[in-house]
Amino acid sequence: MTNEGIVRTALISGASRGIGLACAKALAETGVHVVLAARDAAKLEAAAAEIPNARWVTIDLGSADSIKEAFAKAGKIDILVNNAAVTRDGLALRMKKDDWDAVIQTNLTGAFLAVQQVLHSMMKARWGRIINISSVVGQSGNPGQANYVASKAGLIGLTKSLAQEIASRNITVNAIAPGFVDTDMTAVLSQELKDQMLAHIPLKRFGKPEDIAAAVKFLASDDASYITGAVLNVNGGMYM
Repeated sequence: MTNEGIVRTALISGASRGIGLACAKALAETGVHVVLAARDAAKLEAAAAEIPNARWVTIDLGSADSIKEAFAKAGKIDILVNNAAVTRDGLALRMKKDDWDAVIQTNLTGAFLAVQQVLHSMMKARWGRIINISSVVGQSGNPGQANYVASKAGLIGLTKSLAQEIASRNITVNAIAPGFVDTDMTAVLSQELKDQMLAHIPLKRFGKPEDIAAAVKFLASDDASYITGAVLNVNGGMYM
């Protein structure tokens, strides 16, 4: 994506597979130079090899030091896609504090710290796109996922506050709330649970990573320049 000949650079977290990798490929198709970020160097290297002009950096969203190091290596970022997430499911009654902390730290605090790393250069350039990948459960709730749901609902709140803070600098901040998407994270669920979920999706299919990537590509584009503070639901109608 170019604007008056300017080539934009995007960093996508959790980009070694699934939704993150699909987002990286979609942005690269528009001319954006992409930086793939995740924990596994081998998977990143393999993923980056599939994308022209792609680079990669290792990052642990649970570590403030790792986040700083990764963004220092990545250089100036025009488009940030906060996609990386972890789960540590369990009923609230028995949830260990470590499981709560790990999910909030990576999914919410990590995303916030990543935003802090790009804000200065975006404000100086008076252009930027921040896209936070939330979840349908951040809107609807989900039993057994108090930590994950809280982190994804928190991303929506973060999105709205940031959008108001930095709109005057021509930086948009939006969230995408995917529904049930076929990825490695959801592949471990039982067929019975998948069938139950499918029954609640009006479009009668699960999402593909490319469905989320298409929304990211739109929100990162100049066509979405008047959209900020929005939550774009990409869920097949399972929550309205």
